[in-house]
Amino acid sequence: MKASNENIKTTLQLVKSLLALADKGDLERDDVGCGILYGIVRDSAYRIKKLAEAEKALHIKKGKWS
Repeated sequence: MKASNENIKTTLQLVKSLLALADKGDLERDDVGCGILYGIVRDSAYRIKKLAEAEKALHIKKGKWS
């Protein structure tokens, strides 16, 4: 797999980790500040996921994804 595709794949794996962390952090939080933090982590993960999936789709469309 090309390095650029591998980086997209790794990004999507990181997104899964970020979402899991946000869920765990929300369940274990002690105060409102932590809730805000994990909400931002979750929101950022979804934004990154959207961009990475769009880039993956573009690579697939161009025949550059293996």
